[in-house]
Amino acid sequence: MISDKVLLTSSGSYLPNNIYSNDALSKFIDTSDEWISKRSGIKNRHFVSKNETTSDLALHAALKAIENSTLDKDDINLIIVATTTPDNTFPSTATMVQKKLNIKGAAFDIQAVCAGFVFALSVAKSLMKDNNYKNCLVIGADSMSKLLDWKDRSTAVLFGDGAGAVILENKENIDNKLDDWGVLSNVIHSDGEYYDLLKTNGGVSTDQKIGFIEMAGKEIFKHAVEKLSLSFQEALKLSYKNIEQIDWLIPHQANQRILLAVADRLKIDPVKVISTVMHHGNTSAASIPLALDYAINNNKVRNGHLIGFQAIGGGLSWGASVVRYGKP
Repeated sequence: MISDKVLLTSSGSYLPNNIYSNDALSKFIDTSDEWISKRSGIKNRHFVSKNETTSDLALHAALKAIENSTLDKDDINLIIVATTTPDNTFPSTATMVQKKLNIKGAAFDIQAVCAGFVFALSVAKSLMKDNNYKNCLVIGADSMSKLLDWKDRSTAVLFGDGAGAVILENKENIDNKLDDWGVLSNVIHSDGEYYDLLKTNGGVSTDQKIGFIEMAGKEIFKHAVEKLSLSFQEALKLSYKNIEQIDWLIPHQANQRILLAVADRLKIDPVKVISTVMHHGNTSAASIPLALDYAINNNKVRNGHLIGFQAIGGGLSWGASVVRYGKP
């Protein structure tokens, strides 16, 4: 019997046109470029326009990923969107993307906040292997500006909007030629004990409101460094790889200080860590695919490279993946 392999073969991304620098934010919130840069490494973020929705962001990224692939949109029969900011409470944003693409198949959302892309990748791989979906769009898309309380400078300056997408292809592993390709391992975890460390202060069944982001920054920092490091070590073990074999580490783009602390904990050269946080801030589920697409477009990640993903978000939820990008 020939086993299937799930390959990650292309990417796409999209950032809204409205760019807000740290200096621009300082005009209507008590902050400064120095304060934001020192604490987060963020210089700019992109915000959606008034009538721009999360599904619009996701669609742009999806179309780019399809354009960069060898597939037609009609070859896609599974769409998973990781998002915390859906167009509507229901139906799923993924079904709206499916409608806009005018394709058939299955489509649904996953909500694991900033860890959403890693969770979606894990679910996609399982579904493709167990249910024979041939080609899947995994999209991380968020309009985090909709959740910001501009009276809280500790959170309002950190987030931005955007979307990133990847295409997964289910291929027959003839003669074991694909053994070391594709999504090699996924690890996902959650611990509700830390529910209150990063959350919104409202919700549909709580008060029928969206709510604003609330975060215990110092606690999140400590958990992030520990849990990102441990989960990635777990993913490495499951894929029979070691840290020296990783070509690029692509973490969730939340804070430059976290990225550097994790690199130090993992003993990986910081030059191997893809960082885009200065350009768009924390875009939640979109940040990893945005950074991946940036790395591919800038000729860093190339076909055959071994890459690692890692993310942590509200819940707390966290996880990691090891992927050999492209195909032989």
